[in-house]
Amino acid sequence: MELDTELVKNIAKVARLNLTNLEIGKLKKDLSDVLEAFSKIEEVNTENVKMSIQPVKLGNALREDVPKKCLTQEQSLSQTKNKQGGYFVGPKSV
Repeated sequence: MELDTELVKNIAKVARLNLTNLEIGKLKKDLSDVLEAFSKIEEVNTENVKMSIQPVKLGNALREDVPKKCLTQEQSLSQTKNKQGGYFVGPKSV
């Protein structure tokens, strides 16, 4: 599909793009290529294809919760200077 140069300039203006004539020519070709690809998709016969709302079956993607041995509070805090009252201390944020 061939686009009009004025249409491409208007698209660039709406998108607040300051383009040179060379860039407008390239954008015109690129947009034409994209529209051509979509026109090919429109040609696909989908008459006998059922509409699919959820094409991929969803399932539980979570793993089984298995308890494991972890660090104690003292072990966790042993490698930092930034601690107070048994907790990590970080910078204040608003």
